[in-house]
Amino acid sequence: MERYRDIVPDFEAFKAVLHRPLFNCCRINTLKMERAKLLERLDEKGVGWKIFDWYPFGLKLDVESPGKLLENLLGYIHIQEELSMVPPLLLDPQPGEVVLDLCASPGSKTTQISQMMNNRGLVIANEPSLARLTPLRSNCERLGVLNVAITRYDGRNFPRGSFDRVLVDAPCSSEGRERRGPGILARSNRKRSLDLQKLQIGLLKNATRLAKPKGVVIYSTCTYAPEENELVVEKVLDDARLERISIPGLKDCPGITEWNGETMRDDLSNCARYYPHINDTGGFFVAKLIKN
Repeated sequence: MERYRDIVPDFEAFKAVLHRPLFNCCRINTLKMERAKLLERLDEKGVGWKIFDWYPFGLKLDVESPGKLLENLLGYIHIQEELSMVPPLLLDPQPGEVVLDLCASPGSKTTQISQMMNNRGLVIANEPSLARLTPLRSNCERLGVLNVAITRYDGRNFPRGSFDRVLVDAPCSSEGRERRGPGILARSNRKRSLDLQKLQIGLLKNATRLAKPKGVVIYSTCTYAPEENELVVEKVLDDARLERISIPGLKDCPGITEWNGETMRDDLSNCARYYPHINDTGGFFVAKLIKN
């Protein structure tokens, strides 16, 4: 993490929090149960909860194994890390639209998109890995999602379509997930980020091609590496513009515009970086692009 010392505010606090376990979090699935009724059920069971400051359907749960809750098994809630709920919120899908989730498994964001659309319209959930189709299908079924069609393409070669909105939650080095279990940072290095960058650029370029004019493209990762974040987004800015990200109740840091002595585009500051010591979360990066 030392290579991020100059870009992470209060770097010592950042390092100190990396090995502190995360809260268990979940999303209330309004396709199956109203929020008030779900909270009442949790109260009756003696399960402690706290609603996120920035998202009314996100909960921190005071329980050791939330995945074993009957409410999870029945699809009333979905266990999901807090910042994982940010990209669909910024995508802002509307009922009746046609939306593409280019890297969909295990389906947390796919099903959140469907929830936001009230099961109306069409969500294409694309997942190239055959092994990862099972959890994607399972989560869609458990959560009562009805407007999803699953495809299996390499996202760089997804063939056609004209989508109102496209989500690229890209495969990444996952440095921001260290608080979910140690070991990820030990495998992280600049070479790995540069190897992933080629895939990420291909995915984002194709997502931009597939979006309608003035369509929304969200690019997100759970890593801190500029090679996988700003340096990827920069490659598509001839075809799209960046919209400033701001979520009331959730503190972000702007995207960086300088790295390793190299100056990048000023508008990359419109991206958002979320650090674990600022919101007591994992780590995340998000960019919101509007196609020209």
